Amino acid sequence: MNNTEITDRLTGIFREVFDDPKLELHDAMTASDIAGWDSVAMINIIVGVEERFQIRLRTREVDGLKTVGDLIALIAEKTA
Repeated sequence: MNNTEITDRLTGIFREVFDDPKLELHDAMTASDIAGWDSVAMINIIVGVEERFQIRLRTREVDGLKTVGDLIALIAEKTA
């Protein structure tokens, strides 16, 4: 799975979590860039990622994420 495919799926997850059908993701995007991105939203994102990509994310991996690009890279690594 390439980064474009991952970003497309991830965008769907973010749009559902934040109830924003126009939300566009960018690699440098952080929690401060999206209104309502709190700990509950993060849990919903992680659950969505695990379900849609059929992977498991460890707490230390999630704790190390700083940007959407980091999440995309982690998903790419886990789905390779």
